[in-house]
Amino acid sequence: MRAAKVDIVEVGFRFLKNTGFKGPCAYVTDDWIRQIAPPSDLTIGVMVNGADLLTDLGLLPSLELLFPEHAETTPVSLVRIACHLREIEAILPATRWLSARGYRVGLNLMQISDRTEEEILWYAEQAGAYPIEALYFADSMGGMRPEQAASIVTLMRQKWAGPIGIHTHDNMGLALENTMRAFDAGATWLDATVTGMGRGPGNARTEELAIELDALRGGGASFVPMMELINSYFGPMKAQHGWGSNPYYFLSGKYNIHPTYIQEMLGDPRYNEEDILAVIDHLRQGDAQKYSAERLHGARDFYHAPARGSWAPKALMEGREVLILGSGPGVRHYRTALEAYVGKHRPVVLALNTQSGIAPEMIDLRLASHPVRMLADWEDLLNLPQPLVTPFAALPDDLREALSGKEVLDFGMEISADGFVFDETSCKSPTFLVLAYALALANSGKARRILMAGFDGYLADDPRTAETDDILSVYKAAEGLPLLAITPTRHKIATASIYGRF
Repeated sequence: MRAAKVDIVEVGFRFLKNTGFKGPCAYVTDDWIRQIAPPSDLTIGVMVNGADLLTDLGLLPSLELLFPEHAETTPVSLVRIACHLREIEAILPATRWLSARGYRVGLNLMQISDRTEEEILWYAEQAGAYPIEALYFADSMGGMRPEQAASIVTLMRQKWAGPIGIHTHDNMGLALENTMRAFDAGATWLDATVTGMGRGPGNARTEELAIELDALRGGGASFVPMMELINSYFGPMKAQHGWGSNPYYFLSGKYNIHPTYIQEMLGDPRYNEEDILAVIDHLRQGDAQKYSAERLHGARDFYHAPARGSWAPKALMEGREVLILGSGPGVRHYRTALEAYVGKHRPVVLALNTQSGIAPEMIDLRLASHPVRMLADWEDLLNLPQPLVTPFAALPDDLREALSGKEVLDFGMEISADGFVFDETSCKSPTFLVLAYALALANSGKARRILMAGFDGYLADDPRTAETDDILSVYKAAEGLPLLAITPTRHKIATASIYGRF
């Protein structure tokens, strides 16, 4: 960093709370910094979360625990406090305490893009009465545009005479551009991380910002040590942990959604592409600027309201076999045998989503329950000849409108953590996935038994294997109809051959 003419390195946080394992950069101690042995002419800083200081312990006792030594006896020169607008007044006295102990102090307002002009002016004016060296604003949601970054700097300058800093996130690929636009408007403290390393989409990249600034400073920086560091350490670590922007983070920036929602979903194998897009669409309808694990869990379950339905499957299914066609290659591979069985025994044949592995005239109903999958498939669903069974009343307005020309049978569904419940015109299910919907439909229809074809399964480490097995386990606990797979499967289902008697 020194060779690249970086002025300050903030090596991590000083958290008070110690719950769950975190590495040394979460609790940066003086001894740990001394082990690193940074160059003596490189300023070392740490960050503190304002919320950590506003606990029952009290502001000053919290600071005493975090900074027991005066600045001249420690390797830390700069302390930055990151906080929300609602915390500013309570946090500001901490800047006097830190300054009195010899620390340079920065104040960083998070989620600046959601603040009004009046609030930004108030923030700048309040800070002016305290010993703050640099007044920061952070594009925490990553949705800021370059002109907005410049206008915030100009606005803050009306009430703040000191240095202004900016901290950007790269959700929309604008972190560097926003930083440079703020610099053009007068910001002089510019944040970056090596390769953009940071939560979710990451930040402006140090290697790019340093190159831009070196040209403006007249040159003299050497980037060889940093590039060696990236190639040997940060590059492989980035490949391992996957920080950096992607279309999901772009959407989170666009819709002002806290990036931790995206980060958690990307790290959870239960979420596929459809799930992530559906959750984003749900979160954008409300205030998602603060991360909530409970809200994320709820957002994945699209059918929150009590189930409503108007079609009862009993008239079609009572006492009959139901054959469910999955999406696996087993349907096409054993097509001739399946068609012979359907022609002879006349089960009620249910195709999931757009599965069309046997002759269309042999399929009685088509089932779909995942709203995002349906948005992707709606044109195919319209053109397929079978009636569509779906929780129609609970679907988004635009999807109901798209399906207006289709024969739709409305069988309701409600997501319930308590498992399956089979009612006359609706069901409760532990998940919105179409397999669970099909199982519930057959049980509500009072079928005799359920045959399954095309549920080949996945490799052992594929998260869909565990998800399907979980559905089957909960279904078994609900004492549903007996299941029998008649084509090969890796799932935990009783299996027989389509070629024999069963």
